[in-house]
Amino acid sequence: MNKGFKNILAVSTIIICGSLYILGNNEIAINNTRYKGMEISLNDKTNVVEEGNGLLLVNSKLGLDTKYKPKDLEIPNIPFANESQTEERQVTKIVVKPLEDLINSAKAEEIILLGNSAYRSYDLQKRIYKDSVKAYGKKYTEDYVAKAGFSEHQTGLAIDITNEHRYFVKGTNEADWLEKNCYKFGFIIRYPEGKNDITGIAYEPWHIRYVGEQVATYIHNKGITLEEYLEEQ
Repeated sequence: MNKGFKNILAVSTIIICGSLYILGNNEIAINNTRYKGMEISLNDKTNVVEEGNGLLLVNSKLGLDTKYKPKDLEIPNIPFANESQTEERQVTKIVVKPLEDLINSAKAEEIILLGNSAYRSYDLQKRIYKDSVKAYGKKYTEDYVAKAGFSEHQTGLAIDITNEHRYFVKGTNEADWLEKNCYKFGFIIRYPEGKNDITGIAYEPWHIRYVGEQVATYIHNKGITLEEYLEEQ
């Protein structure tokens, strides 16, 4: 084996080993496919949730690139809680009309719903998680707050809803209406009661996620989670 060939072989080996090391253990879900060990920028992947298109799954195991930000964020024409930050009032374009229709339909039935927190950047989610640990402790935070990079809020496809009393729990008129009707507009209760072993997040009647009317209706009628739906596909 000549010296030149040996040098080429050595360099190739270093590159391959380095690549395997960089891949690590991160996971990301794109169009129902899990790519293990790759940090992929979703800005380079068209992954807006539409009927017939892929469903973006983000949970405690499947995360987003730290710099991921939807390109088509807009502020919907709905009432927001006063404490809601400007950044949190944005959703992806495909969510705007369904969300406006949902809020207006509730109002027509004398149910007042307010937007509270929709899109959150990686940095904002990191700050919220840190503040929650400081205020409520790690156990509570792990049950209700996703770590930065593993939050649906970063996709712009989810939004937390509240009411005028900022008391949005099961049994209130607003929470009950949302649970019974949000699927009609393409949303699901993302973290339903009794499913935290699957979703990794405790029951949150205020957190809705857009998946499109067809998928939302299927999930609602079967009483399953987004994870369970994708497992069936």
